[in-house]
Amino acid sequence: MTWAAVATYPREQLFQEIAYIAYHFHWSVDDILDMEHEERHVWLREIARVNRSEERRVGKECRS
Repeated sequence: MTWAAVATYPREQLFQEIAYIAYHFHWSVDDILDMEHEERHVWLREIARVNRSEERRVGKECRS
């Protein structure tokens, strides 16, 4: 992502996306910022999918 693109992207949303990916994958801010917008959103969706799957699994275990 270019810095011009970063400048036009909502700052708070960008920080949230970086924090979310960094927290789950332990990737650096620079690595995340180097991604194109669409690639970053692919990873955001994948993390969310894994989290939902894990929540369902844990929920089933708790009900057993």
